[in-house]
Order: sequence, then structure tokens, then C-alpha cells
Amino acid sequence: MATDTNQVLGTASVVWNLQSLYPSAGSPEIQRDLFRCQEMAEILAAEYAGHIADCDAGALCQVVERLEVIDVLLARLETYAFLHFITQTGDAAASALLQRVEEMEAQVGRLTVFFRLEWNRLDKTVADQFLQQPMLQRYRHYLQTLRQFAPHQLSTREEELLQELRPVGRSAWNVLFEKLLGQMQFGPAGRTEEEVLSDLYHPDRQVRKNGALELTEGLRCNLHIFTHIFNTLAAEKMIDDRLRRYPSWVSAMHLSNELEDHTVDTLVTAVISRYPLVHRYYNLKKQLLGYAELFDYDRYAPVPGAEEFMVPWDQCREIVLGAFAGFSPEMADIATRFFDENWIHAPIVHGKRGGAFAHPCVPEVHPYILVNYTGNVRDISTVAHELGHGVHQVLAAEQGFYNSDAPLVLAETASVFAELLVFKAQLTLIATPQERRAFICQKLESIFATVFRQVAMHRFEALMHQGRREQGELSATQLSDFWLATQQPMFGDSVSLSQEYAIWWTYISHFLGTPGYVYSYAFGELLVLALYARYLEEGDGFVDRYLQLLRAGGSASPYVLLQPFGIDLNDPAFWHDGLSVIERMLIGAEQGVR
Repeated sequence: MATDTNQVLGTASVVWNLQSLYPSAGSPEIQRDLFRCQEMAEILAAEYAGHIADCDAGALCQVVERLEVIDVLLARLETYAFLHFITQTGDAAASALLQRVEEMEAQVGRLTVFFRLEWNRLDKTVADQFLQQPMLQRYRHYLQTLRQFAPHQLSTREEELLQELRPVGRSAWNVLFEKLLGQMQFGPAGRTEEEVLSDLYHPDRQVRKNGALELTEGLRCNLHIFTHIFNTLAAEKMIDDRLRRYPSWVSAMHLSNELEDHTVDTLVTAVISRYPLVHRYYNLKKQLLGYAELFDYDRYAPVPGAEEFMVPWDQCREIVLGAFAGFSPEMADIATRFFDENWIHAPIVHGKRGGAFAHPCVPEVHPYILVNYTGNVRDISTVAHELGHGVHQVLAAEQGFYNSDAPLVLAETASVFAELLVFKAQLTLIATPQERRAFICQKLESIFATVFRQVAMHRFEALMHQGRREQGELSATQLSDFWLATQQPMFGDSVSLSQEYAIWWTYISHFLGTPGYVYSYAFGELLVLALYARYLEEGDGFVDRYLQLLRAGGSASPYVLLQPFGIDLNDPAFWHDGLSVIERMLIGAEQGVR
């Protein structure tokens, strides 16, 4: 079935060319670079381990430059191994290469961890003097952010041991999770996760219900494995947080995002307070569909006027690039390269992981994008979303490896903004009020998934981590209870959640790969709504500032990077401004049925 879909949509040949990284999985260049990484790390450690406090600014700059060279080479190896594996999760050789690279990464990390530890042990006055030196300006923010983790670092021997154990820790459990989901086949037809999930958008209620049951049954057959993985990684985080003296399960993520706890609390509180918007929408949807009761498998049912049709890949390309060009020709030119130079992997393939992502790779090469394109209108938004990431990563590459990677909350801003551009462009082409309302409803559901659902999932994570710490190993039933307890308030009495839906926490990879990540989506969506309002007011003058924001990458904190837009992230009114934009969209949909 997947092969037929790929042929119809024109995606069969839309596969990435990884030769910009390495010629092949068996190429001698990979073996050469694995050796070089270890050799450079050993030499650097021999010269400077235990001597950072004795360095002058010139020597310190040289150490950081050499570390960056090593980390870039490691990232190149890791990118190739991961991308080579993720489209064929059942291939033993691809898995072995990924494991070998991760083991080398751990060895190099053990050899080079001395720098972070010794830099963070420097007296603040000494460190501040270094940070004022012109020759270290390029690395100033990077070095500053390292020091915010100083209170949480362990002894040298403990940190080296943790580096040594990394290949058999979180990354190994995440690879197992990816293998499990990538190779699962759902229902009598043996479909992929992506194909079954697409049934939830089908106009026929029985098709939606059957798709939900097939997904649930596939997940239930492996529920004991999922439960063990979730418990193991929650316990690993519990131990790490305790050893590093983090005050809460999410503190490390806040530091990585360079955000104050208060900022995230303000965001989450604002979103929860507007859950009634979700209740209103799904009660409206119940009316539009003519149902007495709306179930979880009805959440994405198309409303009247939403014509379902297959959009070929070439048409998707035209829609996305046209919307980008209307905002910025430069943005469109960069996105065009992803299509023309084979930086995208689009077909549905058994063994390929579901979902979508953009991998930044290294500044010297270019990003790569993975999607599972099934040809529906939502997939166009997904392509736009990942291309938004890709454009951001290309523009930020000029900051160098250490400063190009934006905090997650700002990384999501670029992707969500790209989605909004495509939505606005498509909306202008819709003529009839019924079709327009249906299209707005579809966008509202996407926004709800990005804002309200992600905050609900953030609350699930909190219960999971707190429960694991207070109660010990959690059963599948307990985790499912946490899931329903945090999902149901978002829907209120507008949607009935079934017991089958209770285990759908099992396939959310962010909970495992990046604990605490999901609030970044809500942050990005609401920030984008505010930024887009400024764009409508300012026109072309906004475009340059927006592209400068993307070019800045991770060279400063979100607070600093957003100063040119006059945004106060700690002001509840800012978040409610974005939520009010959502309400105005909802009012428009409600008025269409009066």
C-alpha cells in the first residue's frame, strides 16, 4: 500500500542524498573520521586537562576552537549514522553504525569533559574577565551558557563515568523505541503508524474508529515494552536530577532553553486558563457534524466544506514555496534548495520512523528533512513546518557550530511561522464561506494541537516524573490514568475519551528523547501569532528583522533575541494576546453557523 501511495503522489524518488556527509555507510572516510575524533580529543586532553586555570585568553580561545572542530566532526558522523538508520530501523548494519558512532561520541566526551568542568570551576571574576576579551567574543554566549550549569556539575571522575555510560543509557533506549515503532505493522493490512494515523482524518466515522482501534491494538501488544522504556528513562532522569541537584524534573530543560521558571509557569498558566476555547470549538464541531456525542477518534474529522483530496508532491512544493516567496524571496530561495538538491526524504517506507523532523547537521554542510508524505492538506503544513526549521538552520549556520543551534522555544518559532504563512496564502484562494470555515476549523485544530495539547502533554510529563519519584515504578494503568487526567480537562465535556485512547501516550517520542520539550511548541505558536500581527502592521520592514532573528541562531538568550520586537515573555498579557487571536478565529468559525 505504501508503494502505491508513493507512486501516486510522486514521492517515490524524493529521498535524501547523504553524500554531502559521507559517500556511503561503508566508506573509509567514516573510519578515518572516527579515528581523527579520538586522536584529536586525546591530544587536547593531554595538553590542557588540569590546566585551564593557567590559560591566558589566547590559549583558552585555542582550546575552544579545537573543541569545536572535534564536535563538528562528531556531529557530522552522528548525523550520517542517524539519518542512515532512521529510514531503515530494521537494518542491523545501520543500527551497528549508529551504535559505534555513539560509543565514539561517549569516548570523546569522556576525554574532553575536562574543559567544561574546569571552565565552570573558575572564579566568577576570572571568568568575566575572559568573557570581555575580544578574541573570545565569538564564543562569549556559548561560554556563558556553560557556566549556568556549574551548580549542577559533578566531580571529574563522575562526569567521565557518565560520559562512558552514555551509549547504554538514554540514547540506547531511544533507539529501541525507534526500532519498535518503525517496524510495527498495524491491522490486517500491516500498515505503518503514519498510514493508520491518517485514518483519523477520514470523513467516514467507521474508518476513523477502525483506524483508532488498529493503532490501539498495535500499541497494546507492545504495552509492556513501552511501559518499561518510559519507567527506565524516568528513573534515569530522576537519578541524574538528584545527583545534579536540580530542583525539579524540568529544571534542566529550562536552563537549556535559557528561560526562567517563571516564564514557563506564566505560559502554562495562561494556556490552561483558556481551555474553554477548546471546549467551545469541539461543541461547535459536534454541531457541524450532527453528532450527539464526539469521541476521541472524531477530533480530526473533516467538517462540512472540507473537501479531502490527494495533493501530489509537486503541488505541495508549489504551494509552500509560493507562500514563502510572498513573505521573503530569500526564504523561498533557501527552501527551494531542499527540493532541488535532495535534502528531503518524503516517501512512506516500512521500517522508516513515522513523524517528521529537520536535522541541522553541521554548518559546513546543510540540514536534512524527513517527512512521511501521505498527500493530505495537513501534510502540506508539515512540509512547511520542517522547511521553516530548515531555513532557520541554514541562516543560523553563519554563527558557527556552538552558536547556531537556537533554544528549542525559538527553533519552534521559525517552523510555526512557516506554517502560518502557508495557511494565510491558502486561505486567500478559498471562495465559498463554507469552505473557508472548514479551512479555518482545520487550522484551529492544528493550533490546538500545538498549544493546548502540548501543554496538556507537559502536565502528563510532570505527573509521570513526579509519580516515578514518589511511588516507584509505574504501571501502564497508572501512566494511562495520568494521560486521561491531563487530556480530559483540555476537552472538558466536549469530547468523550475512550479507554482505548488511554494508552496513546506510548508513541510520543519527545517524552523519551527530550524530557520537558513539548511546552516549546506552545511557546512557539503563541509567539508566532504575536510576531505575525507585527508583520501585518509593519510590512516589509518586519521581514528583515525576522530574518535577523533566524540568523542569530543561539547566539543570545530568547529574552535578548526578542528585544527588537518589544516582547516581554514574563508578562501574562503577552501570552493572552496570542490566545485572543485564537479566540477571534474561533468566533469567525462560530459565526459561520449562526
